[in-house]
Amino acid sequence: MTPTLERIAALAGVSRSTVSRVINDHPSVDPDTRERVLRVIHEQDYHPNGAARALASRRSHIIGLVIPQAMSAVFTDPYFPILIQGVSTACEERDYYLLLSFPPANPAEGLTRVVRGAHLDGLVVATSLSDSAQIAHLARTGTPFVLVGRSTYDGPITSVDVDNVRGGAMAVQHLLRLGYTGIATITGPLDLTSAVDRRDGYLAAMRQARLDPPENFVQEGDWSEWSGTRAMEALLRLRTRPEAVFAASDSMTIGALKAIRAAGLRVPDDIALVGFDDIPMASALEPPLTTVRQSIYGLGYTAGSVLLDNLLRTPDGERPLGEGQRILLPTELVIRESCGQRLRIG
Repeated sequence: MTPTLERIAALAGVSRSTVSRVINDHPSVDPDTRERVLRVIHEQDYHPNGAARALASRRSHIIGLVIPQAMSAVFTDPYFPILIQGVSTACEERDYYLLLSFPPANPAEGLTRVVRGAHLDGLVVATSLSDSAQIAHLARTGTPFVLVGRSTYDGPITSVDVDNVRGGAMAVQHLLRLGYTGIATITGPLDLTSAVDRRDGYLAAMRQARLDPPENFVQEGDWSEWSGTRAMEALLRLRTRPEAVFAASDSMTIGALKAIRAAGLRVPDDIALVGFDDIPMASALEPPLTTVRQSIYGLGYTAGSVLLDNLLRTPDGERPLGEGQRILLPTELVIRESCGQRLRIG
């Protein structure tokens, strides 16, 4: 006979509602009672009906990971698989499912329709746009979400980020200490706050050193290897080419390295390179890449954990994350050979 909720309650000596609270991990259940009910559930091999559970609790036990990027970029950029792994681990630890979403041109409205339809309990939004209209729209709906990145929206939202300004400045300050003055940068897409912040870190470090880089020393990319190659080719065509380049992602740095080699030049002998991310490939390049390390996995795991922990602590049907908090994870400069450390200091 297939066990029912009523049978589990009878065998455990509790009410049907107590069994339901144990299944939904409600914090109000006495620990001894919880242990007894879970033991009976295990002995009876009872599996709650997912649809009925969602209907009763007004929870689907599914969150969405929203990536407002072209799908082709998500599966070619090493950043996103690592981020997805972090969010997925947070879900597995809390018995939640993860749904990937690649939104259309107006993602906020489409996403809130999904959440209102009870398909998702909340969202992790993986990239912050400089235009805060979509974030503001999402916040007004009361949808539980955690943002990966900094938003220009000034309302009480919860976000997880790294200090991108400091990370960009750290990379450039290291090049300055090595004696480089003609330092250029390849930025990410400047409609994203992370790209703006890393560029601003570059500019702040240059100005602190009383250097005023020419306007064409700032080339915009889109995080991709291809864009790094094209931006580096533009820098190499300048009458005075840079001595060193800070690229705002490791993928773009790899593209820059290919352009330098195609021009018959060497790294770091002719041009030094510093990247950002410390993807697994960075240490395997020739020469190994100096880069600003951010924990991409940590960004995903922390964002997922913050969202889910707030959902699980909140009574069914209520909206968590109303207060908002900004969590900053550290960055670290990883010095390898592409910056010319061994060449200039010995």
